[in-house]
Amino acid sequence: MQSKTVCVMGLGYIGLPTAALLANRKYHVHGVDVVESTVETINQGKIHIVEPDLDTFVRSAVNSGNLIASTTPKKSDIFIIAVPTPFHEGYVPDIDYVISATESIVPYVEVGNTVILESTSPIGTTEKVAEILEAGGVDISKIYIAHCPERVLPGHIMQELVQNDRIVGGINEASTKEATAFYKTFVKGKILQTDSKTAEMAKLTENSFRDVNIAFANELSILSDKFGIDVWELISLANRHPRVNILQPGVGVGGHCIAVDPWFIVHSGGSDAKIIKSAREVNNYKAQWSIQKVKDAVEAFEKSHDTKAKVACMGLAFKPNIDDLRESPALLVTKQLIAEGITVLPVEPNLKSYSEFTLVEDEEAINEADIILFLVAHDEFKGIRIFGKTVFDFCGVTHHKES
Repeated sequence: MQSKTVCVMGLGYIGLPTAALLANRKYHVHGVDVVESTVETINQGKIHIVEPDLDTFVRSAVNSGNLIASTTPKKSDIFIIAVPTPFHEGYVPDIDYVISATESIVPYVEVGNTVILESTSPIGTTEKVAEILEAGGVDISKIYIAHCPERVLPGHIMQELVQNDRIVGGINEASTKEATAFYKTFVKGKILQTDSKTAEMAKLTENSFRDVNIAFANELSILSDKFGIDVWELISLANRHPRVNILQPGVGVGGHCIAVDPWFIVHSGGSDAKIIKSAREVNNYKAQWSIQKVKDAVEAFEKSHDTKAKVACMGLAFKPNIDDLRESPALLVTKQLIAEGITVLPVEPNLKSYSEFTLVEDEEAINEADIILFLVAHDEFKGIRIFGKTVFDFCGVTHHKES
């Protein structure tokens, strides 16, 4: 099986780890990305994203000759589409990257090939892939087409690609079985077989479940602030109930999955997706609520001190200990405060630089700032002691969390 060739479309946070893993499992992997600098970096055995152990996998894969990156596809036995699926204004799903990737592989797909969509997608997207291939002249009755959504956690991708259960849903039973056989060659978790629509909905459901539960925690944090209650203590106490497991609140919800995927259900489900839509609105509101709290504190400081306040924004990524800024509420808060004319000291220990403003080291920010915002619970921020300054801990990094 491992003598087969795999073409991975998209070399980002999912595509590159998948390509590197397969190459290290002796597959011949042809990785494709539209960004030339990304292709050049990978072909040097280097990485353009931060993910534990990924650099070792990529270096080994490239040095072995089993991973080659390019800007164009090539004939392969298996095609994996792992491109972004964002949304347009108004939270309308955007599958343009999936469409483009599918159109680009049309000239290379042959009888017996397998085409797998891994991108988290609105319901019916896998069938759309089949339609595009067929419109391009591919006899889809003689190939296999399936959806297998990624289910990994940034920061643990290389382990979870192997250990996690996977859902495989084909456009027909033969496609499901063929794709399942492929994943069984490198996945130790169970392969759960279904149809493509159910597989698509399953991934959206998983992330919507998380979003709803985070919204509950975020709403609790807003109410606790109103009532003068320590939300971290409150949640710790409530979680002592044997059937209660409240998640931790934050400044919102970020990442390409939880902050995006529920909108796919809302868009398709309309007025029947009441709870899912409300959860999205609560989590989006939490960032705006946090911004207003900071603006009020800045105004109070400047009135009492007759000088302009400096605000340290500790963390920009969408979750702890990664560099991923996609849909990050921490980055949103930082940008909006800057847009308000507030002097901001942005800190992100997982980035060397950022194109839109200059990053500051954590110690410098803490020393210079009058108001300190903990937006992301990075390990580097744990144990920091601050005296005589206003602190907003939106992520609980300064609070003890009981296990």
